[in-house]
Amino acid sequence: MKQSRAGEIRDHIEQAIVTGAFRPGERLDEVKLAAQFEVSRTPIREALRQLIATELVEAQPHRGTFVKDFSVRDMLNMFEVMSELEGMCARLAARRRSDAQLREIEAACETCAANSESGDADAYYYANEQFHLAIYEASGNAFLARTAQSLLLRLRPFRRLQLRVPGRMRSSTTEHGAIVEAIRAGDSASAEQLIEEHVSVQGDRFGDFVAALGDSVGRP
Repeated sequence: MKQSRAGEIRDHIEQAIVTGAFRPGERLDEVKLAAQFEVSRTPIREALRQLIATELVEAQPHRGTFVKDFSVRDMLNMFEVMSELEGMCARLAARRRSDAQLREIEAACETCAANSESGDADAYYYANEQFHLAIYEASGNAFLARTAQSLLLRLRPFRRLQLRVPGRMRSSTTEHGAIVEAIRAGDSASAEQLIEEHVSVQGDRFGDFVAALGDSVGRP
């Protein structure tokens, strides 16, 4: 799915923030950004509006838009909640999914596998997002799906950064396959456990994740 220009700009700014190119407290100047991306200020404003919704940046009255500070602890807390929400979604999806919803989950899984094989991290990232959104939808609980999607949007730049960890796309693809099999079999307990482990960034995987963040990590 082709992104809007504002969406492309949002992605670039997201990555600049989490990799440290834009530092906490730095003002995001609309005029400079418009010149950098060779666009009018309209898509810049839309991109910043989307970033405000994810709480990566904040608008200060009469001052402009600034990069918010964040910490490893904040990030870990959000991933911990994300893991639980996705576990609920997968558990319910295993019990409630329709055949059409299962096909959507399977199709997203297959697209992820193809992108992993080709080494296309950007394409993998977007297919991976569709994989998780399809599971939320299959839960049959609209409130849960909206809540999970809201947190997914807040964590999207950090989830994307995890793909920098060597071998992460390959292992993620394997995990997807196991999750799909559990949902297909109606094994709600396994689906819940597998996706919680898939999302979690604790233990050894958290160490890899922090190493990928490097100097861009904020306060401890």
